[in-house]
Amino acid sequence: MDLSQEVSTWIADDPDPKTAAQLQLWLDTNNEVELRTSFSGFLQFGTAGLRGPIRPGPSGMNRAVVGRAAAGIAAYMKERNLTSVVIGRDARYGSEDFTFETAEIMSGAGMTVYVLPRPLPTPVLAFATNELQCDVGIMVTASHNPPQDNGYKVYLGGTVDGIHYRGSQIVSPTDEAIAAKIDVITSLKSQPRGTEWTVLGEEVIHKYVSITAGLAKRPGNLKIVYTAMHGVGTETLQHVFHKAGFPQPILVDSQAKPDPDFPTVAFPNPEEPGAIDLALETARNFDADLVIANDPDADRCAAAVKDPATGWRMLRGDELGVVLGETIARETSSGILANSIVSSSILSKIAAHYKLDFKETLTGFKWLAKIDGLTFGYEEALGYAVDAITVNDKDGISAAIKLAQIATDLAAQNKTILDLLDQVWERHGFHATEQISIRLTDLSQVGQIMGNLRNNPPTNIAGRAVTSIDDLSKPVDGLPPTDGLRIWLDGAIRIIIRPSGTEAKMKCYIEAIAQDSKAAQLVLDQLRTPLKELLS
Repeated sequence: MDLSQEVSTWIADDPDPKTAAQLQLWLDTNNEVELRTSFSGFLQFGTAGLRGPIRPGPSGMNRAVVGRAAAGIAAYMKERNLTSVVIGRDARYGSEDFTFETAEIMSGAGMTVYVLPRPLPTPVLAFATNELQCDVGIMVTASHNPPQDNGYKVYLGGTVDGIHYRGSQIVSPTDEAIAAKIDVITSLKSQPRGTEWTVLGEEVIHKYVSITAGLAKRPGNLKIVYTAMHGVGTETLQHVFHKAGFPQPILVDSQAKPDPDFPTVAFPNPEEPGAIDLALETARNFDADLVIANDPDADRCAAAVKDPATGWRMLRGDELGVVLGETIARETSSGILANSIVSSSILSKIAAHYKLDFKETLTGFKWLAKIDGLTFGYEEALGYAVDAITVNDKDGISAAIKLAQIATDLAAQNKTILDLLDQVWERHGFHATEQISIRLTDLSQVGQIMGNLRNNPPTNIAGRAVTSIDDLSKPVDGLPPTDGLRIWLDGAIRIIIRPSGTEAKMKCYIEAIAQDSKAAQLVLDQLRTPLKELLS
């Protein structure tokens, strides 16, 4: 089939008159550039579900693609006698349309369908999946991606195909099984549609708020600045703080309400340089004690503190992992602490100090969520599970109220979060970590870079000898295979290189351990430029 035939066939099957009209215009005006961009293959479905730019055709996020994905998921469900689904959404462009496209297809397939009443945080959808005892949860969100993107996350409840999901995101081979079902959907118009679904009331949200507020029982009077990064976190977080008896956070007004254009940030991700500048400015203006930030779907949590030496600064994801992990370890007599392989090794030492079990998983919270009996889990990319029984996923709202409680308790002792960190560093040595991200223009570059590193491995980096290299695609420590390399340098320096799972990016994670921050930072400074050159 040539391109024009492929486009015409797609237009005839497109349920959205707006995207169909756009494709027809490009066809009529021979706009081959746009057409080839929109028809460069069906948007790939993986463990992160779907994620891509909002545009017509099979290569973008639109109702036709989402409808086929929903039909594929419904076929997967039928094969396994799964009968119920709950659907949530953020406030991005297209999210509401994609939600009700999914509801129609799921209803038409005979499923019991629930829809969350309005744009809400991803953790609320994860909670609702378990609370309603649904077989499947679907969240329409692109998390912290740029404004032009949207996405589609899939959760499973209970045990499916021998995997104990308990309301967590899918892993392999579930993604492949669903992708195979999507692939055979050749016509969306042939799929039955229904109109039977239940738009949920406030009960499930109130229950999430009540349980999450229960994580903090000793309110104080700290001044905490909060930003939702133009996302959907503000209302839910405010309700949690109110229910817990904490003062209402000081909002960053220009970022407090959902806005799919994300006008004040280049990338709506607290990790990105400059993303929380307005929050820090607000903190200085109000002489605040703490800054808390969520990403747009509020499943990640970031924090900034007032450092006496440097002024306000962001905590690294690993530092916040230490703060939460050390505190939770002190509070429990038994349990499991866990983090991903690219996170700092410090949590394993905290676990050993408190005689708790420790586990390490592949990158991605979907793996941490598969640990039965998880007490606390984190990944350095600002993902934290402080109450995995309630939300078996990363949860930026529960992490925020837990952090508020920790800061409040420390203030009552005339201490700060930095004092807590210093205690841990004194006990275990300073663990300096840094992530380097190289944004690529094309996903094909990922394979070239990884292939070159495997075929021509470095023997030294920044003058430090490479002592060993672990190819994570052939793991020996019981982890599933993944595309990545773990490189060890003289001085017990650990470097992990891997492609991003959701974007055209190469990521590099460095850990250097020293007696103090100055010595560890010197190592990071020496490694930064050579590693960037290695990844380019």
